[in-house]
Amino acid sequence: MIKASIIGGAGYTAGELIRLLMLHPDVEIASVVSSSHANKSVSEAHPDLAGWLEFNFTDSVHPNSDVVFLCSGHGNSKTILKKYEIPESAKLIDLSSDFRHKAEGNEFVYGLPELNRAYIKPAKKVANPGCFATCIQLALLPLASQSLIQEPVHISAITGSTGAGQKPSETTHFSWRSNNASVYKAFTHQHLKEIKESMGQLQAGFNEPIHFIPMRGAFTRGILSAVYLKSDISAKDANSIFSDYYFEHPFVDVADQELDIKQVVNTNRALINIKKEGNQLLMTSVIDNLLKGASGQAVQNMNLMFGLEETTGLFLKPSAF
Repeated sequence: MIKASIIGGAGYTAGELIRLLMLHPDVEIASVVSSSHANKSVSEAHPDLAGWLEFNFTDSVHPNSDVVFLCSGHGNSKTILKKYEIPESAKLIDLSSDFRHKAEGNEFVYGLPELNRAYIKPAKKVANPGCFATCIQLALLPLASQSLIQEPVHISAITGSTGAGQKPSETTHFSWRSNNASVYKAFTHQHLKEIKESMGQLQAGFNEPIHFIPMRGAFTRGILSAVYLKSDISAKDANSIFSDYYFEHPFVDVADQELDIKQVVNTNRALINIKKEGNQLLMTSVIDNLLKGASGQAVQNMNLMFGLEETTGLFLKPSAF
């Protein structure tokens, strides 16, 4: 059995990860670390686990851990790696943004399986992609693989409130978010950098602008992205390119029908629909931000890193939302 530990165990992504690992046939949860909840029951932070999982948060990582998931907030992972004694042999999967970008001395592999599966398998350290970045990249990777992104890319995408994390804020509490929608970080969202790096990895010399309008939605989980650009290829050819690219990737499907978020909520699936109107090629993609956009993808990466079937433990799972 793989002994797994989670650092930053009180948040949304950690709660989702606990549920997945509890039901994973090859994993035993060794410790769930939380500085704010140390020695308290895990079910205090995750009430849906009451009566199902009864153990306490700890203030240290189990010394026999085979894999450690870092689920603390963005900007904290480097501090965490210094603060906690992590077994030298343990594999690391970081769900924050701290190690996603290419930089000298960064030993973490960017953990988008549909892009880097071959690099993830032998990796000891993996940086899980961002949720918006995952949804958007899945709509672009096949085109970049054929060097077909030759025009500016336009993106409108909307996410549920869990994408902002567990800590309440002015734009996440229920009375503001309910029956509401808003644009934020237009053209400047932090996930743009990793998207551009991935496009450059597949399409040599990629330098097309990517115009991204993120939006907050009045729902708890899920992302829908509408990605479009000028293109000479037909919808039929585009569908063929996407179907070929994702043929060996079990969680991504090209769908004929128009998409909605409920088709993927509580799953690790991603769906993509392709349309052509005039010279505009439109790719609509949907994922669950907490699963394929975070914890589900982290387990998918763990499976690859330990030589397991990629889909192990990752179809429909219980959820708090």
